[in-house]
Amino acid sequence: MTHNEIKISDHFTMFRLLRFTFPSIVTLVFTSIYGIVDGFFVSNFTGKTAFAAVNFIMPLLMLLGGAGFLFGTGGGALIAKTLGEGNQKKANETFSLVVYAAIASGVVIALCGLVALRPVAVLMGAEGELLNGCIRYGRIICATLPFFIVQFEFQCLFSVAGKPKLGLFVTVAAGCTNMILDGLLVGVLGWGLEGAAGATAIAQGVGGIIPIVYFSRKNSSNLKLGKTTFSGRSLLKTVTNGSSELVNSVSASVVGMLYNILLMKHIGENGVASYGVLMYVNLVFNAIFIGYSMGASPIAGYNYGAKNHAELKNIHRKSKTVIFVCSLGMLAASEFLARPLSKIFVGYDMDLLELTVQAFRIVSFVFLFSGFSIYGSSFFTALNNGLTSALISFLRTLIFQCSCVIFLPLIFGADGVWFSIVAAELLSTITTAIFFAAKRKTYGY
Repeated sequence: MTHNEIKISDHFTMFRLLRFTFPSIVTLVFTSIYGIVDGFFVSNFTGKTAFAAVNFIMPLLMLLGGAGFLFGTGGGALIAKTLGEGNQKKANETFSLVVYAAIASGVVIALCGLVALRPVAVLMGAEGELLNGCIRYGRIICATLPFFIVQFEFQCLFSVAGKPKLGLFVTVAAGCTNMILDGLLVGVLGWGLEGAAGATAIAQGVGGIIPIVYFSRKNSSNLKLGKTTFSGRSLLKTVTNGSSELVNSVSASVVGMLYNILLMKHIGENGVASYGVLMYVNLVFNAIFIGYSMGASPIAGYNYGAKNHAELKNIHRKSKTVIFVCSLGMLAASEFLARPLSKIFVGYDMDLLELTVQAFRIVSFVFLFSGFSIYGSSFFTALNNGLTSALISFLRTLIFQCSCVIFLPLIFGADGVWFSIVAAELLSTITTAIFFAAKRKTYGY
């Protein structure tokens, strides 16, 4: 490790903290952007029905991939704490165990996904060409789901290993693969949904295989992939720690499905397409919050394990400042960019464009609140308090969003669907603030 590299055991100034978390932020943003490339090519080269199909089935695919965040954040918190306690051997064994468990889970989940794809799409209301598109795109993604899960897992583990820059490199490699293949398979060869899914599947292979190869060999990181012994206790702790991220992923997917069902009812196919555009932008902006939280989480976990309460308090205070400043910037950017960003995806259909811009200007206010809850959930995971973290995620994504999206349209009509996204995040922010205040003395932050 060179003298320029930052260790999670260091004292963090604001500059050092931003420098350490920056690769994680860029990694998550880049991951989000290259995921959006499918939507761009499908919408502009295949049409809005195919675009609606990708967005209609995506919540299910993200639900299936949520196991990656379960093992990544849950295992990462446990590994960081173990490193903080000075037990390198146990940290490597735990690291290896959670990686192997993720791969095994990925195979099982992929098989379940292939079976569930059609019935779930039908249950959500897809029929005709929309249903056909969902199945064609989803089958290819499901077949490569183990790589998808491992890629998600390592997005969390690279920071724990002290190699966030390597994580960024892997993501850029996978992202460039996806973008180039999307341009070739969809834009040039005209393979439509199959081309877009194939490009994503190959990119996920790149993102999943490179980390395994790197950590299997002798390397300069904090961790090495190798022999391990089965530990039910470590896996249980991993699952408990990471339950908040799994709850978050599952709940977000369930909510996404619910939004699609209600949009089909209130607006129709155009509503699903508009929601897709909004979720793409939401994905990129929230990736900044998630990337920062993932980057800062190992620092908090390490200092918690080392009982360094002064540094834990320092990280927490600076993190809240970062989240607040980013929230204001994102609100301004999203209001300013509402029309240009909408045009990128649906500029070919004026009715759809106007619907999307109108929804965009309402949903933009969500960025004032979402970062605080995302950080709160990640922070409690780092403290190995999976229960509080899971509760924040569960209330944020499932209880608040489901309640708001069911009831607000009864008051505001179709616009109520868009208002519900903002209302749910406001309630979640209030809840997270209460948890922060209640747990402050317990953890000394």
